[in-house]
Amino acid sequence: MMMLGLIGLASIYVAAVHDSSSVNVTKQVISQLMWFVIGTALAVIIMQFDSEQLWRVAPIAYWFGIFLLAAVLIFYSRPMFNSTGAKSWFGVGSLTFQPSEVMKPAFILMMGRVVTMHNTENPTHTTAGDWQLIGKLVAYMVPVAVLLKLQNDFGTMLVFFAILGGVILVSGISWRLLAPTFTVVFVVAATALYLVISNSGRHILEALGFKQYQFARIDTWLNPSTDTSNNAYQVWQSMKAIGSGQITGRGFNVSHVTVPVRESDMIFSVIGENFGFVGAAVVILLYFLLIYQMIRVTFDTKNEFYAYISTGVIMMILFHVFENVGMSIGLLPMTGIPLPFISQGGSALIANMAGIGLIMSMRYHYKSYMFSRNDRFE
Repeated sequence: MMMLGLIGLASIYVAAVHDSSSVNVTKQVISQLMWFVIGTALAVIIMQFDSEQLWRVAPIAYWFGIFLLAAVLIFYSRPMFNSTGAKSWFGVGSLTFQPSEVMKPAFILMMGRVVTMHNTENPTHTTAGDWQLIGKLVAYMVPVAVLLKLQNDFGTMLVFFAILGGVILVSGISWRLLAPTFTVVFVVAATALYLVISNSGRHILEALGFKQYQFARIDTWLNPSTDTSNNAYQVWQSMKAIGSGQITGRGFNVSHVTVPVRESDMIFSVIGENFGFVGAAVVILLYFLLIYQMIRVTFDTKNEFYAYISTGVIMMILFHVFENVGMSIGLLPMTGIPLPFISQGGSALIANMAGIGLIMSMRYHYKSYMFSRNDRFE
């Protein structure tokens, strides 16, 4: 995590230095460093909470997050809305904060509590019980999805669906239910894609509230070379920057391709241009090692509640990495999902550090338990 943070600081520095607008390079780097320090302190604080304390905090955190998601619809930052079209940020002067990022770890905790409580009350998985569990999880997902839809923040909504899907997969629900359920999800996704790429389908989606910029992102994804000076400009420039890095990159602090918003959403283009395929592969490897460590901690602790928490954290980080890298190379549509621990932005960094704090809590209290048990044996 620390190595990813250092890569992020270096990449933000490069992006800021070569930004065509007048930006304060030192201010941007120091600001990100301060958020990293605050996030680290938060992770250490969360680490002190054991499973029983996290269990009690889960519903409080969830409903507080719902309150923030509702409040931002009224007290949203007008400048951010004008630039992004989303009512997703609180704003105080130049400082902005995205409450949906606070909601992510709170949602993970609540999902873990719901599944653990249900499985404790229903130790034998019956078809009726499994459907009941799915209903409970979806019931907690609906308010989040509705509020994010009202904010016009579809990308963040996908992160919550990824967390929900991961928790459902490991919850013990029978594959007799999961197979048809995910088949339905696949069919719905395929139908949605067909509606997006057909003229008649777009009329239907427009009636349901979809915006032109969302259609433009799909068009950019399917045919990035057809409109390289307008809607597809950002992803086309990102692909050019990454491709120009070739195997080993152009070298640190070298930039010949302009990429809009590369300090945040398109930070992977900086890594690809400066350090090439080798540098990009190292970053992917670091994420793999981070997730591998999380999985090891989960198996070591053997705590059901912790297992669902770690699943949620892993899905959150994994989806962010997959989506951000995918959209940077034209593999996936543009969604505005940041790259964990690397992209500029305090809100996302705080959420990811909170997730790391939850994983560290598992390891810390497991070791404390083992030490106390060994003392009793002696």
